[in-house]
Amino acid sequence: MAVKLEDRPIEQVREECIDKLIVNYSHAIISQAAFERRLDEMMAATEHQVLLDLVADLPKEADKQYAEDKQSTFAPSATSAEATEDKIVSILSSNSRKGPWLVPKKLIIIDVLGSVELDFSQATFADTQVEIEVKSFLGSVSIAVPEDVAVVSRVTNILASSEEHAPPQPQHARYTIVVTGMSLIGSVDVSVKRSMRERWVEFANSMREAFGLERRT
Repeated sequence: MAVKLEDRPIEQVREECIDKLIVNYSHAIISQAAFERRLDEMMAATEHQVLLDLVADLPKEADKQYAEDKQSTFAPSATSAEATEDKIVSILSSNSRKGPWLVPKKLIIIDVLGSVELDFSQATFADTQVEIEVKSFLGSVSIAVPEDVAVVSRVTNILASSEEHAPPQPQHARYTIVVTGMSLIGSVDVSVKRSMRERWVEFANSMREAFGLERRT
């Protein structure tokens, strides 16, 4: 017997409906305007049936090829052996990690009179929970995350500042970053750089291109 709709995790239902929406958009069954309008409504929906109603008239379902494309885009594979622990040392210098990079399960940052910038918007996570241990003296650490990454800060600030412009538990969180350690006369800032909606739209446009259709921006 199938599980009742209202008893299923709503985020699972939401993702399945978004998959169906993207598939139909990528085959030019609906327009760009209709795709983006329905996507916005799905992201805001709080009821299971509302989500299903938004794709009830769409004929195509997600298939194996779609699932493989989605997996490579949103959850690239990474082995624990190659991403257990890493360290960034910044002394009187600046360091950054951005673009496609592999996030280890634990990242240690030693920042003395320097700056460290971490951009997770295109990163691949080796685990669903990542620890960033900060040891900062007169330094600055900037962390930019996409909308589907939760950030929990447990940093001890001594004559230092800490700003968080990202919700600790976003609605569509896939990963969690726990920031620990100490900042002495420095700063640790967290912000959202890339929304989940932007990632879905970019993926949908890449699917259109795969079928030889014009990419939308």
